[in-house]
Amino acid sequence: MLKFPYGISDFYKVRTGGYVYVDRTDRIALVEEAGDQLIFLRPRRFGKSLWLSTLENYYDVAKAGEFVQLFGDLAIGRNPTPRHNSYFILRWDFSLISAQGGIAEIGQALHNHINMTIKNFGLRYQAWLNAPLEPHPTDGIASFQALLGLVRQTPYRLYLLIDEYDNFANEVLMSHAVEGADRYKALLYGEGLLKTVFKAVKGAGSGMGLDRAFTTGVAPIVLSDLSSGYNVAEDLSLLPDYYDLCGFHEAEVAALLEQVGQTCDLSPARITEALALLRTFYNGYRFGMRATALIYNPTLTLYFLKALQRECEAPRELLDSNLAMDRGKIAYIAALPHGAPVLAAILNPDTPPTIPRLAQRFGVEDVLTQVKDETFMVSLLYYFGVLTLERITEEGKLAFRIPNLVARKLYVEQLRDRLLPEFGERAAMRAAVEAVYYHGDLQPLCDFIETRYFRVLDNRDYRWANELTVKMAFLTLLFDDLFYITDSEPALERSYADMTLIVRPDMRKYTLQDALLEFKYIPLSDLGLTGEAVKATSREELASRPLVAAALAEATRKAADYRATLQAVYGAKLRLHTFAIVALGFDRLVWRKL
Repeated sequence: MLKFPYGISDFYKVRTGGYVYVDRTDRIALVEEAGDQLIFLRPRRFGKSLWLSTLENYYDVAKAGEFVQLFGDLAIGRNPTPRHNSYFILRWDFSLISAQGGIAEIGQALHNHINMTIKNFGLRYQAWLNAPLEPHPTDGIASFQALLGLVRQTPYRLYLLIDEYDNFANEVLMSHAVEGADRYKALLYGEGLLKTVFKAVKGAGSGMGLDRAFTTGVAPIVLSDLSSGYNVAEDLSLLPDYYDLCGFHEAEVAALLEQVGQTCDLSPARITEALALLRTFYNGYRFGMRATALIYNPTLTLYFLKALQRECEAPRELLDSNLAMDRGKIAYIAALPHGAPVLAAILNPDTPPTIPRLAQRFGVEDVLTQVKDETFMVSLLYYFGVLTLERITEEGKLAFRIPNLVARKLYVEQLRDRLLPEFGERAAMRAAVEAVYYHGDLQPLCDFIETRYFRVLDNRDYRWANELTVKMAFLTLLFDDLFYITDSEPALERSYADMTLIVRPDMRKYTLQDALLEFKYIPLSDLGLTGEAVKATSREELASRPLVAAALAEATRKAADYRATLQAVYGAKLRLHTFAIVALGFDRLVWRKL
């Protein structure tokens, strides 16, 4: 059986414990050539800490005797650089520093963290140092200077690793708290402590004992506020050599899945189904303008493979609960002025968000007080990992899309929560949705949308589109990744169905039904009817009106074509119910079951 390092970011433990390791050590030589002080940004839980741990174990002078064990069979072990095992390593992890309390408490927590790492440094390298390292009891920067002084007395130099450098900024961002913003400004602006720390790092690289630094984070928010305090770092995040520094390629995932399949004695068909599920829910990330291959989320992939090997079945829940806090990032955007319409528009693949350039430097002051335009929102969603680069348009703009169904779920849940917050609404919604899931009956869902959902849309600023709004209503209600692969506008032989609900392969043993929905929209002004009039008219009479009948006929024709394609792909196992739906304004729905 394979040992999957789910939740493990310790390279030493991975390598000595016999865990699976997907080799990225060939990039070490490239990193050496890239520069002395580097920054690398990726979404959370994407393998950044494991990369830092890889660097730590490769360069640590104290681990020279274990080089062959740790790296001998890896790419860098077969062709090591002269710098291996030639540095003292100091590592700071800013995610361990609490952002709670007043500025004095936060500042002291930062000092304490730096002091603790320096104390451990002194213990680790005491055999190499000419004198004991005595940290200042309360001043981490003074301790750092003392450490550098001892380093300069040796033939070695320091490699500083900083993990989650922007953790505090992200907590402020998510909280919307004014007092949090004030604390942040006190730490970053003027001679704030965090800025002073990075100024010390910058100065240490000028012949004071620090030779290299590698910093990871999620977004470039703090970089802007550090300004001249740390303007020497080069950002590798969008450079071609580092597109896949963190994350897995499909061939790597398929090879691991093949081994799990052998352990579980899975048939080739089941292995193919499992790979399709992995691809749909976890693949799809592109971290650069010229990247061609898509990248899998490594944490979620390991979560799936570990569960599959343990149970010989795919996990019921495809979103790892440890990533649940990413919901807060979508909630932040949704709460901004015009944020919810932007999220809804992103759900529509016909209108991908496009911006001239990715915002690479913006401070917390911009985040909290400036107008949140599309460039800001799209850039932030990209850094958070819930949007990814799709392509460069003919106009030279950057087009983005939702990377996969796990990310799509976060959008859908946020819009659903904002539109239907009351428990009573949720209970009625669930009954209507299950009528579709288990019986292919659309009537209860259409009644719910007419009487409750459209009323909510009418009272909020959601009337920004036509057919998109109707599709959003059905998608937010029907999306359920526990049972379905739910897609809006899936590609079917170069044509697009508005929405499909295809039962997950591992859930087809239950009585769940598949569904295909095709939508049309007619404004009430085109019908010459008021909202009151259309509500008072029966569905049969509405369906007989020429404009509605024509729209129904067109939706029916398209749905029939898509149904034939789905039946050809899935065969007899498909339990497909097909619907043509016409929305009349945001007041009535007329539909036909094929």
